[in-house]
Amino acid sequence: MDLKPAPVSTQIIQRDCYAEYLCTLAIIASSLDKFALNIRHWQRTEVGEAQERFTVGQKGSSAMPHKRNPIISERICGIARVIRANSLVGLENVALWHERDISHSSAERVVLPDASIALDYILHKATSLIAGLVVHPERMLENLQLTRGLVFSGQLLLALTQKGVSRESAYEWVQRNAMRVWDQKENFQELLQQDPDIKLHLSAAEIESAFGFDYYLRNVDAIFDRVFAPVE
Repeated sequence: MDLKPAPVSTQIIQRDCYAEYLCTLAIIASSLDKFALNIRHWQRTEVGEAQERFTVGQKGSSAMPHKRNPIISERICGIARVIRANSLVGLENVALWHERDISHSSAERVVLPDASIALDYILHKATSLIAGLVVHPERMLENLQLTRGLVFSGQLLLALTQKGVSRESAYEWVQRNAMRVWDQKENFQELLQQDPDIKLHLSAAEIESAFGFDYYLRNVDAIFDRVFAPVE
């Protein structure tokens, strides 16, 4: 394991190394917590964009048979809290009275093995969760369409600034149409096509071209290649 003796020690070894170890476990657990929390949100009835794999015969809610509870994600989130709490013990153990008492080791006998085992457990659970994740792209598109085109407001703002319009003016023009969509349930693209200020700078074809997902997805492959590239 390439272990080495501590460069400086008194009656005890300095506890900053243990604190660093526990904090590293807490950071990893927090990342898993983040992923699991997103999945819990995606699985909500009103979102429905992704869900945990639900096997035949598996029970969801004990009181509501129709539910598919994200039990693995919830378990990951809960145990991540315990691991983060254990890291606080590691930080508290750094300072000791005259570097002589055993208040540190009495706590470490609990938090070091518990945090290590707990992280190992949720890493395995997270791996299984991602491997079996059920994704509903059609629902994602449906949710995007609920905005009546408002998700493209940022792209319209950029298109106007690229035509020489000040960002302040472009923002005002796009926003006033966006507010009508929110309040009056109108179609965003149709409102932009009719706006006299916007029509002076963008043609109907240029406005329509801003209402596409390709711009937002153009770097997806490059990002995946960068993240999952072999470590040299």
